[in-house]
Amino acid sequence: MTTAAMTKKGGIAPKDGMPSMLAYLTRVLKMPTIGAFWEELAGQARDQNWSHEEYLAALLQRQLADRESKGTTMRIRTAHFPAVKTLEDFNLDHLPSLRRDVLAHLATGAFVAKAENVILLGPPGLGKTHLAIGLGVKAAHAGYSVLFDTASNWIARLGAAHHAGRLEAELKKIRRYKLIIVDEVGYIPFDQDAANLFFQLVASRYELGSIMVTSNLPFGRWGETFSDDVVAAAMIDRLVHHAEVLTLTGDSYRTRQRRELLAKENRASNG
Repeated sequence: MTTAAMTKKGGIAPKDGMPSMLAYLTRVLKMPTIGAFWEELAGQARDQNWSHEEYLAALLQRQLADRESKGTTMRIRTAHFPAVKTLEDFNLDHLPSLRRDVLAHLATGAFVAKAENVILLGPPGLGKTHLAIGLGVKAAHAGYSVLFDTASNWIARLGAAHHAGRLEAELKKIRRYKLIIVDEVGYIPFDQDAANLFFQLVASRYELGSIMVTSNLPFGRWGETFSDDVVAAAMIDRLVHHAEVLTLTGDSYRTRQRRELLAKENRASNG
């Protein structure tokens, strides 16, 4: 069915053909939300005496909101987070060292737009991975593509590409993501070949795309992880040049939960 077949002189569909006309137009223009809600909003517009402009704006806002919501859902799905965690669910009370204003700024995603980095350092159990995922989710909501993985998995991915003779192609593919998250640097030591691959990942994104890194080790011990102090220093230099470095201190939430559980059991037994 064509628009010509559905219209009379002047290009306007007859009243009884309007639903078919709009169904066709919204399908061709790829605006399914308008196709689904124009009639409902038209009734609301008549009841509330909206102007034509107000009705049009309401339809377009509904379409845009739906499109952004679906886009965000897709970006979060393709980020491959191990679990979707939000900053709102994170208990900041046990991390007095974390500045709220810095976290709020990072949550805007402005650092991604500037191709800046974020480094989260601190002992295990402080919630670094939760914070990294939460910031990644915020970036996805802001419209940025995100890809998450552990340091060991990033090395495995690059190693496979290198052995297949397509490392440059893989690095180029990774550069399409505005933000990559490298979790758990320092938990597993890497040999020199792995360190060189990781350095190439960092170098390939320098001032071009954002990297977020979590590590249980201070920078001074990264040479132990990457088996080469020189490579580690060169890597750190590129990471921190345009970066927000957050050094976290506090009690492990797992240790704290265990302590609270034991205290609760003691109170119950003494009662």
